[in-house]
Amino acid sequence: MASVNKAILIGNLGRDPEIRYTQAGEPIANFSLATSERWTSKSGEKQERTEWHRVEVFGKTAQVVRDYLSKGRSVYIEGQIRYEEWTDKDGNKRNTTRIRVSGPNSRLVMLGGRGDGGGGRSSGPDGPPSQEEDDGGGFQATDDDVPF
Repeated sequence: MASVNKAILIGNLGRDPEIRYTQAGEPIANFSLATSERWTSKSGEKQERTEWHRVEVFGKTAQVVRDYLSKGRSVYIEGQIRYEEWTDKDGNKRNTTRIRVSGPNSRLVMLGGRGDGGGGRSSGPDGPPSQEEDDGGGFQATDDDVPF
């Protein structure tokens, strides 16, 4: 039987992305993504809960993250959930959960316009290009839209 490991999130970057490179020169972008849930309690009080997600993006999509995303920008991502366990310098076991955006079943779409934290997908010459990876692993943007 087949299995699926997929996370779909729409949220806002909590900080500017950090970029690092593998020894082979491939970029990796890391950022935190905030998703919020709002509701009204039985007593009529407005409630809100924010969840923070660690996201890591690889390859050409990481270049787009580097060039176009910053704190507050809205994004839609599809990726895999990855759990990591390690021992810190004091000998304590630590766990981290990340959303990995890499490969043909992953996708990142910038939402809103230039510098806009919300709204719909950007399009046209005034906003940065929306970048997506389709199931074939390629971008669905034209060569004129891609800055590299």
